[in-house]
Amino acid sequence: MNVIKTAIEGVLILEPKVFGDARGFFMESFNQKAFDAAVGKHIEFVQDNHSRSGRGVLRGMHYQLPPHAQGKLVRVTQGRVFDVAVDMRRSSPTFGKWAGVELSGENHRQLWLPPGMAHGFLVLSESADFLYKTSSYYTPQAEGALRWNDPAIGIEWPNNGVEPQLSDKDAGAPSFDAATTFD
Repeated sequence: MNVIKTAIEGVLILEPKVFGDARGFFMESFNQKAFDAAVGKHIEFVQDNHSRSGRGVLRGMHYQLPPHAQGKLVRVTQGRVFDVAVDMRRSSPTFGKWAGVELSGENHRQLWLPPGMAHGFLVLSESADFLYKTSSYYTPQAEGALRWNDPAIGIEWPNNGVEPQLSDKDAGAPSFDAATTFD
């Protein structure tokens, strides 16, 4: 596995070894030992999630607060998304910074987001299947959100010629200055 650091401390792009030929391809989508070595500690995942969204759907920016903070290992198995992490940890040197990467069924990349990150993605293809593992169970009362287009963060979302489609909850998310952050 190739590990690439991003602009945010602890957020990593993981590129699994893919073996392909005329018949198709094979890859390990998850290996506990290799993952732990990549992130430098043991992470226990407790939940797997799968969403399908159409072109222009923007989901995010979401996170869970302690004691239910979630680390996420995300990937796309079909289609393309622009995936974004925002550092919500006040104690981090990258607090308030963002990092983004294209994930697709073709590039097989995965993104590791440690607890303390707001997370979201924009679908760039006709549709996309988005899969992710979490290190804590979904807990509605621990939910946090951040406005996807807050100028204080300045995420450079790709212009795919379609106005982003948001849930009511995401459209009403607070600005970075009003959002609850981590210590």
